[in-house]
Amino acid sequence: MGHYVPHTDEEIASMLAFVGLDSLDELFDCVPEALRLAQADFAVAPGLSEFDTAAEMERLARANRGSELICFAGDGTYDHDISSMVRRVGMRTEFVTAYTPYQPEVAQGVLQALFEYQTMVARLAGLEIANASLYDGATALVEGVNLAVAATGRQTVWLSNGVNQRWGQVVRTFAAGTGHVICNVPLTDGVTEWPEPSDEAPGAVVVQYPNRLGVLEDMAEAARVARATGALLVVAFDPVAAGVLKSPGEWGADVAVGEGQPFGTPMSFGGPYLGLFAARLEHVRRVPGRIVGETVDLEGRRAYVTTLRTREQDIRREKASSNVCTNQTLIAVHCALQMSWLGKAGLRELALRCAQGTRYTRDALLAIDGVAPLVGAPVLREFALKLPVDPARVVERMADEGFLAGTVTDDGAGHEGLLVAVTERRTRTEIDAYVAAMEKAIR
Repeated sequence: MGHYVPHTDEEIASMLAFVGLDSLDELFDCVPEALRLAQADFAVAPGLSEFDTAAEMERLARANRGSELICFAGDGTYDHDISSMVRRVGMRTEFVTAYTPYQPEVAQGVLQALFEYQTMVARLAGLEIANASLYDGATALVEGVNLAVAATGRQTVWLSNGVNQRWGQVVRTFAAGTGHVICNVPLTDGVTEWPEPSDEAPGAVVVQYPNRLGVLEDMAEAARVARATGALLVVAFDPVAAGVLKSPGEWGADVAVGEGQPFGTPMSFGGPYLGLFAARLEHVRRVPGRIVGETVDLEGRRAYVTTLRTREQDIRREKASSNVCTNQTLIAVHCALQMSWLGKAGLRELALRCAQGTRYTRDALLAIDGVAPLVGAPVLREFALKLPVDPARVVERMADEGFLAGTVTDDGAGHEGLLVAVTERRTRTEIDAYVAAMEKAIR
């Protein structure tokens, strides 16, 4: 796109003349011929104008069917309402253009917003401290595992099969480089079946609450296992369900991580999202990323500044538990705005509406001949069904009826099913139409 090429032909000619060269190719004479790529190898199409490029991108976007489908999918990403206030305030230029607030004298607004975000995340998690966000829930889980391994000095990690499967894949990918030994802990009827303590004690016990099947895990048992083995308890929690459940901290978690997308961020076909991270105060020096603290300036006025962590500290990798040195500032601000808009009462109402919609939808679907629960344990926010036909085929058929039916999942024992999520956006009319379409798709 010529509009975005920074240098004109005249400017290029002037620069070449200044350095005494005849062409841009001469700049690369130092590169051996055998290492160069011929122009034909790139096979790049001719450039388009700005407007032709925009039209092509719109054409590609229209190929995505999800934008017009009524969403009953979850599995870590949820279709929630976003207050117009969040967009109006969060997209102010003061937030949109801000990057790293290394100079507190010119970044008090962003620093205060991040401080408020940390405060709300810490309260939601029931722990003393929270950082200023990470990239997404999966990377937050990786950092929680890293912290636990560094704190205990043990490389073994007991990872529940109830943890989001994509998050688990990310943990295993990182473990290939860090040397962590990931031990998969199976599910029994949807609930994690923890092993008895052995000689090879883990450094981290990782559980999701509710888990990837929507099941309410036995958190007291997870905490008992962590204490019996001397491991740190890492809990991946749902921030919306936290409106009606005991917090990870109340269950004895040492680290709580989560996906902040439900608060103020659209699904956006998969990102960018927001990683929530909170921990006990004793681990503050191992917390990845940034922490914003409250202090006073030279005149005694309240002020905010990044504290305890510096970018340079994480570059010293031999001493750091993480090399993360940035965060999702803009999305964290949106998250803080949405949580502020909801408040305690609003969050509880949101969680209850999701739970009530889940109960109504589940009961209606289970009334269809041949449909049964994939697991028998109690669920809260989403649920998995065993269908009499291939769930992937049902998803395709439901798309033709105007619904994003859910995601294909399994119970951890090789039995496939359909994972369905219901948020406060789904009306009774939509749910009834979804159930009717499901019955048709199965039949």
